[in-house]
Amino acid sequence: MSYNNFSIIIPVYNERHNIENLLSEINDSLKSHYSYEVILVDDCSTDDSYNLIKQYDDGYNIRVFKNDSNNGQSYSIHKGIINAKNNTIITLDGDGQNNPKDISKLIKLYINTNTKLIGGIRKNRQDTLIKKLSSVIANKVRSNILQDNCIDTGCSLKIFDRDIFLSFPYFDGLHRFLPALFRGYGYNTEFVNVSHRVRKYGESKYGTFDRLFRGIRDIFVVKKIIKQFKKNNESI
Repeated sequence: MSYNNFSIIIPVYNERHNIENLLSEINDSLKSHYSYEVILVDDCSTDDSYNLIKQYDDGYNIRVFKNDSNNGQSYSIHKGIINAKNNTIITLDGDGQNNPKDISKLIKLYINTNTKLIGGIRKNRQDTLIKKLSSVIANKVRSNILQDNCIDTGCSLKIFDRDIFLSFPYFDGLHRFLPALFRGYGYNTEFVNVSHRVRKYGESKYGTFDRLFRGIRDIFVVKKIIKQFKKNNESI
């Protein structure tokens, strides 16, 4: 297996002013060192994002998919991963707040350690106070219950194994619980500080406190999934 071959999954929802620069940064940061594809999944944008990214389809190792309706980040990421050609997956947001230069850092750690998931930890997070506060609460509650050893599961920049990801039961919110699921299924996980940038254009499209409350609810979904997995393996 070559870790230099990987698929980058980017969910896109109303990011027409951010996506071109992001794709350019990815190309500039990675093209000389790695073989990769970029999969863009448009979550039924209303701002012409799809028409913009569609022009890249089948060019520069970029493939574009579109959801029939606005189904959220988990659905979009899951769809991208199902269609990925490589088993090593990298995810990041389409808003440009994740820095593509950090991808190489995650890849090197992934290659040189016995881990199946490396997650980014947003250092000096550039978000609103309300968004940071809701994230701190959600992370503390989740970490205390699931013991996933992750202080920032909401950071979209991650690298992990595709086959393991697809073994998890799908549910809306899945992408926020990958550290807990990988760890719960017995795989090593690690985390590394990554940069976080101010959003240049637009605003966050996926709730704040509503996401906090859904996240707390989903903790118990994940706890049940892990419990069932361990029970099934004990009976083998």
